Parts: sequence; C-alpha cells; structure tokens
Amino acid sequence: MKQEMKKFFQDLVEAPSPSGFEQPAQEVYRNFVDEYADEVKTDVHGNVIALKKGTGNLRFMVVGHADEIGLMVNYIDDNGFIRFLPIGGIDIGLLPGSRVDIYGKDNKLYRGVIGRKPIHLLKPEERTKAAKLEDLWIDFGAKDKEDAMSKISIGDHITFSKGMEMLSEDIVTTKATDNKAGVYIVAAILKELANEEVAANIYSVSAVQEEVGLRGATTSAFGIDPHVGIAIDVTHATDYPGMNKGLHGDVSLGKGPAVSVGANINPKVFELLKKAAENAKVDIQIEAAPRATGTDANAIQVNRSGVAAGLISIPNRYMHTPNEVISLSDVEDSVKLLVEFIRLIDDNTDFIPSV
Repeated sequence: MKQEMKKFFQDLVEAPSPSGFEQPAQEVYRNFVDEYADEVKTDVHGNVIALKKGTGNLRFMVVGHADEIGLMVNYIDDNGFIRFLPIGGIDIGLLPGSRVDIYGKDNKLYRGVIGRKPIHLLKPEERTKAAKLEDLWIDFGAKDKEDAMSKISIGDHITFSKGMEMLSEDIVTTKATDNKAGVYIVAAILKELANEEVAANIYSVSAVQEEVGLRGATTSAFGIDPHVGIAIDVTHATDYPGMNKGLHGDVSLGKGPAVSVGANINPKVFELLKKAAENAKVDIQIEAAPRATGTDANAIQVNRSGVAAGLISIPNRYMHTPNEVISLSDVEDSVKLLVEFIRLIDDNTDFIPSV
C-alpha cells in the first residue's frame, strides 16, 4: 500500500466513530473523495455519498460502513467513576483493563482505563465467571463527581484507545478494522477510476449505524435506488486457534477478499465478481452465506422492489475487540476486484437470475 493511501487508512481507523457519532470518520472520507467525485453530499442520517457519473443510466451503489463499536457514558458516581453502556456488539469479558478514549465536552479527548475488582479480591466462584457490565467502570483520574461532570456529560461516546500497528509488512492491527477497511475501499475505487470513463454511475457510500441495524445502508439505498449494489465489510477469518472451519468455512488472511454466495447474493453479481477476479488476476475466497448476511448487503438487496446485491469481505481476526487484525494486501486486492467489476457492467447487463 502506498504511503499516502496508508495514511488515509490510518486517519480513518483512528477517527472516533461509534454508531451515531460517525462524523469525524466521515470528514476524513469526505475530504478524500472530494477530489475524485463529481458530487459529494451528506444526508440527514450522516451517510456520505460520493458520485462519479458514468456514460450510461445504470446506478451502481458500493457501501462500507463508517461506524465502529464503542461505549457511552451512562452514569457518574460520587467518586468520579464512569458507568457505561455498549454501542454495538461488545464482548464484556474483554473489557477489564482496556484503555479507552472518552470524547467529552467540546469533543475534548480524555484517556481512561476500564476497571474491575482485582483477581486477588474476587471470591473463588467469581474468578471463573466473565465480568458483567455492572462490575465495570472507567477511571479517568477525576477527583470526584463534580470534577468529572465538568469534563464529560451523560451520553458522551467512548472508543477503544486509538492507534495502528503493523505486525508485519502486510498484517495490521487497529481498533476499527470493522469497517474502516470497507470505507477505505469504496473511496479508493474512485481514485483508481478518476481518469477513466465508465458506463455505470458509481455511488460510493460511507454509511452510518450498521452496527445497530444496517440503518445507513437502508436509507441511502432507498435514496439512490440502485440497480446493483455491493457491500464491503469484514468477515471472520478462520486461520487461528479455536476456529471451526467445518462450521465457519476456510477463510485466511492474505489469500484475497472473501466473495459471498447464497440467498443474500444475486447469482449474476456473484458470477461477474468471479470474472472480475480472473480479469484482475486477483485471488478470491468463496464464503457460503445461506441466509441474510447481517451486513449492508442485506439492506441493499431488499430495498424497494429488490436490488441485485453482492458482498465482498476482508478476512478479519478478533472481530469486535480492541485489536482487530487484517491483511492490507486483501484490502488492495478488493479495490482491484471492484474496479474490474465496474468495468464489466453497463446498461445492458442483465442481473435477472436464470438457469
């Protein structure tokens, strides 16, 4: 990945954007795509939609969601400790000892640590049980409630501590691979196609509130009314200890993006993605999806009278933890795959399933 693009990726993953509070990440996306799109707009929900006009009438929507999991200030006790609620799917058992960023009044950043009673003081029966939400708090050094309330308010958002680390030349860990990787990809295709004329009108969407119900994709798809749409997300890698490949499939980092097939996926889109991978000389992994995928592809598919939907996913280790792990080469190959797919579609492309 070129240095300028790696910086864009890092800016995305480090921007705080729990569901409902996505604007810092959306600003990063908006500033990047403004150079390559014919139009950029932000809707009432906060979705950012960048349009590259094509020579035809076909509307192609590609979406990655900008929101990440996080926490929200719910109560501050007399000693200045914060009680919190989860935003999105949080594994409570992973939280004790985590460092967090609290975005307080005037969006000022405060550092905090999630506390729990030490193992030395737990009863024997408590030591074998995962922590419960009510057992945890955030300590950010406040003297008391008055001091804490002068800095933060009920409803302020909290993320895992920001930062991006390269574990190797290709493997990266961040707090928000899910799904800043997808936002990066939908932006990067506009850069790749900036000087190229294509038939499809490309609506590149950085969507909001996926983690709490696919909301941004639902509303943006209704507004765009695409003929075909592809969601870009992450999927569970199964190349590390404890993963059951018989149950979850064989998906590895560094072996290319995962392309889904199944009920959520239009068969013609799936075949075109395979052809695009062959043309682009990109390796892909096939992922079985026998039902609704739980991604923005589901929202796209059932929009209005139905949309030809597809799903491309980046293999991801340790999803919804403070340290998600992906391969940057899988991200780059996803860009190549999508660019080639766009070159294959035009007003004459038939997406109606047939024998």
